[in-house]
Amino acid sequence: MKKLLLALGALLMIVVAAGLAFALYRMHESRNVRGSSTEEFVTTETSPELSAEKKVLWPMFGFDPARRRAPDGMRLRPPFRTRWFVRARELVEFPPAIAYGRLYFANRSGVVFSVDTSEPRVHWRFRAGRCAAASPAVSHDLVYMAFLNRPPCNTPRPGLDGEVIALNAKTGRVRWRRRIGPSESPPLVVNRTVYVGDWNGKVYALAAPTGRVRWTASVGGEVKDGAAFSNGRVYVGSYDSHVYAFDARSGRRLWRASAQQRLGQQGRFYSTPAVAYGRVYIGGTDGKVYSYGATTGKLRWSHGTGHYVYASPAVWRRRILIGSYDGDFYCLDAATGDVRWRFKSNGRISGSAIVLAGVVYFSTLSGRTYALDAASGKLLWSYRRGSYAAVVSDGKHLFLAGYARVYSLTER
Repeated sequence: MKKLLLALGALLMIVVAAGLAFALYRMHESRNVRGSSTEEFVTTETSPELSAEKKVLWPMFGFDPARRRAPDGMRLRPPFRTRWFVRARELVEFPPAIAYGRLYFANRSGVVFSVDTSEPRVHWRFRAGRCAAASPAVSHDLVYMAFLNRPPCNTPRPGLDGEVIALNAKTGRVRWRRRIGPSESPPLVVNRTVYVGDWNGKVYALAAPTGRVRWTASVGGEVKDGAAFSNGRVYVGSYDSHVYAFDARSGRRLWRASAQQRLGQQGRFYSTPAVAYGRVYIGGTDGKVYSYGATTGKLRWSHGTGHYVYASPAVWRRRILIGSYDGDFYCLDAATGDVRWRFKSNGRISGSAIVLAGVVYFSTLSGRTYALDAASGKLLWSYRRGSYAAVVSDGKHLFLAGYARVYSLTER
């Protein structure tokens, strides 16, 4: 009996030691990884491909196909005052697109609005009868919008479907519609192709004029973010804890990169990636901001925050600007991931930032929008509205989604 107890005790010690070793190994795997400016970091790359349409001023979520969220040529500076607002009746989680003198946005109940940029006048409404959680994209007189399942919203059930719908920008009439899985993926439009993902783990490339499927690709989990485009490649994150790169023409998978291993559930990707400097930047639900090589998919750096990173990164002058659910807003070095500055806000940050004229804007779930100097993190201005989305601009005014209202702001 004594020998049996000794054997059981020895076995228990081995199990405990193995568990401790595994925990230490996982902790080591999940550590911050510091990057280098000499590995897949290109500072001489060309600017992302932009819309050639002069009247399309803010084409899509993140502004450009690479989703860098920092357009050039904007001269607006805080402070601002309210010009007017328009009621959307339901949550507007994502910011408008701006084209042809109008704002285009959708509320949670799937109502798409076309609102004049100069006054709070609604030109048309389109009721999809489906839930919505995305920004539209505008190109060549069409508004592209992805929709989730039919109500009730935020209630996953078997057999759900979604749609991508193209609307006439002037009238709101349906040009075409394509049935896919439920989608909260803000459409990416480039080279007359619309790219979206869905909850069924598929990425679609649709012909922009007709909705015809050009290709589909499968990933291992739900796609809840938008795709980004750069140098002939499409990048997307998935809830299977991976980031993917596809050939934009054929849909051929080029690489698959993983979130870091850790104790507990591995990080998933809701954040829409941004592509710059030969890197892909994206936030994870493990609280990390990641940088992967755009050509190879190799992890170049990672930096941990205190909570989920649902927000999408803004890229400006070799800086990555992004908020976390821990309530802090981070400015990270684009090459190394080092913290350049950090700002404590009044609440959790879920929405994505925008940089205009050297000022970075973001909103918190506690209902405040901040404007910080993007170089130093100094607070320049704040506004007692905003929840998810940051601002967009037509070059003359700011437009802010303040939960169930969209505000027009002008310089004081």
